[in-house]
Amino acid sequence: MGHDLRKVGTGLSDGPLRDVVSDVEAYYSARVARHGATPLGVDWSCWATQNLRFVQLMKLCDFSRPFALNDIGCGYGALVPYLAMRHPTAKIDYLGVDLSQAMVRRARRRFAGPDRRFAVATSSPRIADYSVASGVMNVCLGHPREVWEDFVAMILRDMRRASRRGFSVNFICDTADSSAADARADGLYRTTPQRWIDVCESELGCTAETVDGYGMREFTLLVRCNEPAAI
Repeated sequence: MGHDLRKVGTGLSDGPLRDVVSDVEAYYSARVARHGATPLGVDWSCWATQNLRFVQLMKLCDFSRPFALNDIGCGYGALVPYLAMRHPTAKIDYLGVDLSQAMVRRARRRFAGPDRRFAVATSSPRIADYSVASGVMNVCLGHPREVWEDFVAMILRDMRRASRRGFSVNFICDTADSSAADARADGLYRTTPQRWIDVCESELGCTAETVDGYGMREFTLLVRCNEPAAI
């Protein structure tokens, strides 16, 4: 690949975004130290809901032929056994990327192999066919909404640059009974599909499809690229 996948610099020059990245790294490193390589270690409640999210995200991919996949915010690598279970004959060149060195150490120990690599980074150092990100934009850690949305936009731009065919992400729904007080109380970022569909289509030159109704108060965006990626 021509990249050192042990650690890739963030390249961030914006002070507030540097602070967000630092806080996210510290938060998830603390979670995995406390709960280990389990759903709670990456802030999910259980295996079943974690895998249900993977089902939606992977609807983007064409499993009839080999492909390369970037897993952004990979945590301890939970997507790897899911893919082995649900798509055992698929040929996937997998790269997991996470801010947390503690997460990546666990992922490498459990799952590293010839077609399964992991990097400590804010974004993928390579172009793949697809990129996915599960839950990385939900826990805003007290940052102002406008700063957090700058962070989300940065992730989406990076995923677009690193994806030939498309990328998929999920968000918590901002419903009619949600309020600013909810966000302050639980520290979660809630939004609507249209907020980020507009970014994906008008800024990133992609076509976005919403997947919802799968039993949780959230949605998934399947984003397909209309032009070749560049990194």
